[in-house]
Amino acid sequence: MGASGMSRRDFLRIGGGAGAGLFFIGQVGGLPFKIPVAAAAIPGGSLDPTTVPKYQTAMLIPPAMPRAGTATMPGGKPVDSYEISVRQFAQQILPLGFRPPTTVWGYGAVAAQRSGGLKIHNAPSLTIEAQHNRPVRVKWINELVDGSGNFLPHLLPVDPTLHWANPPGGTADRDTRPTFTETPGRYTGPVPLVTHAHGAVGVGDESDGYAEAWYLPAANDIPAGFATEGTWYDFFQGKAAASYGATWGPGFATFQYPNLGRAGTTWYHDHVLGMTRLNVYAGPAGFYIIRGGPAGDAAVLDSRTGLRASFPGPAPREGDMFPPNKRYREIPIAIQDRSFNDDGSLFYPDTRAFFDGFAGPYIPDTDISPIWNPEFFGNMIMVNGNTWPFQTVEQRRYRFRFLNGCQSRFLILDFNNIPGVEVWAIGNEGGFLAAPVNLTVDSRNRLLMGLAERADLIVDFTNVQVGNHVLANVGPDEPFGGGEPPDDFDVADPATTGQILQFRVVPSTTVDASTPPEFLQLPAITPLPPATVTRPLALLEEASAFHDGPAEALLGTVAGDPNVAPGVWSKRLWMDPVSENPAVGATEVWELYNATEDAHPMHIHEVHFEVVNRQDIVVDEDAETVRTAGSPQPPEPWEIGFKDTVIAYPAQVTRVRIRFDRPGQFVWHCHIVEHEDNEMMRPYRIGPAQLGQPA
Repeated sequence: MGASGMSRRDFLRIGGGAGAGLFFIGQVGGLPFKIPVAAAAIPGGSLDPTTVPKYQTAMLIPPAMPRAGTATMPGGKPVDSYEISVRQFAQQILPLGFRPPTTVWGYGAVAAQRSGGLKIHNAPSLTIEAQHNRPVRVKWINELVDGSGNFLPHLLPVDPTLHWANPPGGTADRDTRPTFTETPGRYTGPVPLVTHAHGAVGVGDESDGYAEAWYLPAANDIPAGFATEGTWYDFFQGKAAASYGATWGPGFATFQYPNLGRAGTTWYHDHVLGMTRLNVYAGPAGFYIIRGGPAGDAAVLDSRTGLRASFPGPAPREGDMFPPNKRYREIPIAIQDRSFNDDGSLFYPDTRAFFDGFAGPYIPDTDISPIWNPEFFGNMIMVNGNTWPFQTVEQRRYRFRFLNGCQSRFLILDFNNIPGVEVWAIGNEGGFLAAPVNLTVDSRNRLLMGLAERADLIVDFTNVQVGNHVLANVGPDEPFGGGEPPDDFDVADPATTGQILQFRVVPSTTVDASTPPEFLQLPAITPLPPATVTRPLALLEEASAFHDGPAEALLGTVAGDPNVAPGVWSKRLWMDPVSENPAVGATEVWELYNATEDAHPMHIHEVHFEVVNRQDIVVDEDAETVRTAGSPQPPEPWEIGFKDTVIAYPAQVTRVRIRFDRPGQFVWHCHIVEHEDNEMMRPYRIGPAQLGQPA
C-alpha cells in the first residue's frame, strides 16, 4: 500500500503469515477478508483537500463527439469517421474562483461534418456514440505541441528506468528497459501516445492500441536519433492500409472498430508502454457507447405487457445544443481521483520516497526505480472533470453509466446517504446482465467497482425527499483486498475521498414513463461454448532485493494443475516470448491465481468473457506454488453476463471463460495503471504469428 497507514509487508508480519511463507485468506459475505489496517491522511500535493469547496460546480454531462464524415467500405457498408486529437489546454477542474484552471491533456474533435459541431477538447472528452455492427473509423492525432509546433514535455514525471516506450533509444532500443551507469532524472522529451478502445470486441490488432504501436507528435524539434514510432507501428500501418485503406503518417494513426460487441459502455484512453499511468492521469479519456443490435435497448421488454420497455432518457446526441437546452436522464459518470498543488496544477509523485519513504539508492545501484510508485491514491475525487460537482435530478428514474477511472482506487459506491433511493444494476462492461439486480435490497445500496469496471444503473429518486444528498464512497484509501467496511478495512476519508458527488433532488415536472427496473426483461445471455483448454496463470509481486518493498508487479504462468497438487509459478516479463497463444475460434478458461496481497482488476483486450467462479487458494511464497482449497463460489449477481475486466482477489483463483475469434497480437494486464506500467502486462497472441510481425 501507499504512504498512508502501515505497509503491506507490515500487515503480513502482524498477521503472522509472512514468516511462515504461507498465507490463507477466508471469506466474509462472499468476499475475501483481511485484518483492518490503520488509516491516515492521504498525502498529495500542496493543496489541502479539506480546503476545497464542494458542490460548487454543476457536473458536466459529456456531449456527443461530432463525426467528421461518413466513409464507405468495399461492398457499400457505411463507416462513421472521426478526427480526434490530444492537446494540452487549461481546464477549470477546481471550483471557479478558488484556484486557477489546471493544465491538462484531453481528446477533442478537429473536424466536424456539421456546422457548429463541437470541436472542443476536454478531460474527460466527448462521447463517441456508435451503433452495433456499424464500423467507426478514428484518426487519432498526437497534437502535444506548442503554438510554434515544438513538442510539449510531459506534465508529470516520467521514469525512464522502466520497460517503457523509450523514444531516446532510437529504433534499436525503443520499447526496452534502458541501462544506466547512474540514476537518471525524469524524461523531458516528446510524449508518445496510442489510444486503446477499452472493451472493443473483434477489433483488428492494428486498431487495438497496442502498447508498442505509439507515435510522437509531428513536432519541429524532435531530437536527432529519437524513435518517432513504436516497434509495431510500421507493421500495423501496413495492416490498416490493406484491411480498410487507412492512411497513417507522422503524428497520427487511423484505427477502425467494427462494434461487434453487445450494446454497452466502453471507453477510450491512452495505452503507451510504461507510461499509461501518467498519460491517463494527465486527462485523455472518454466514453464510447455502443447502441442497438440484438442485445440493445430495443430488445428489452416490459414483463407486464410483453412490449418494448422504456428507459430513462434522453442521452446526449450529436447535434445537441451546448450548453444543453434539455434535461438528460441517461448520463455517463467517470469517477477519478486526483491531487493538486496550491497553484491548481496536477500533482503526481516525482520520487519513490512518496510511496514508502525509500530515498535511494535507486537503479542502477539497486533494483528500485527512482520515480515509479507501486500505487497512487489521489486525495480528491473528480467526476466528469470537476472536483466534487453536483447534479440536479428530479424525483424520477435516471440511468447512470458509471466508470471507475481511478489510478489504484477501488470504489464502493454507497447510496445510503440518499434516503428513499432505489438502485438497480442492469448492465456492466459487456452490456445487459442476465436479469436486473436490486442493489438496495441485495447489496445494502452499495456497489463495488474495480478499476476500469463499468456499471449501468437505474437510480430511482421518486421517493427521495427534495433536497441535497451525497453519493458516498466507502472503499478504502489504500490497496483493496476484499471484505466489507468497516470491519475488514477503514473506509475512505469521509471529509474528502469518501464523498463523490451531490444530487440536488427537485420535484418532477413530467410523468416518468420509464419502465420500473423490476419489470425489465433483459436480453437472454447465450453462454459461451465449453472450454477445450484451461490455462493457469499467476498474478505476482517482485520484492526488492535491497529494500522491504516491491520492485515491480508481475504476471506469470503456473505449471501443473493446482486443483490436484501445488502448481509452480514462473514469472514472465513483458519482453519474454508470448506464452498465451489460443487458437482462432477456441474457447478457454483462464485461471487467475492471485499470489499477492492486493486485489487486481484484470483486463483482457479484444474479448468479452464470462466469470465462471472464484475459489480460495493456499500460497506458498517460499516454494512459489499455489493450490486450491475449499469449494468454488459463483460470480456476483452484477457479474453475470459478459465482462472485459474482473476483480481477482488475493489468495483466490478467479476463473473466466473466453472465446477467441479474431487472430492477432493483443495484451492482458492489471488495470491498476501503476502495476500495468511496471511489468504487470503481457502480450498474448490469437492464432499463429503473422508474416512480417516484429520479433
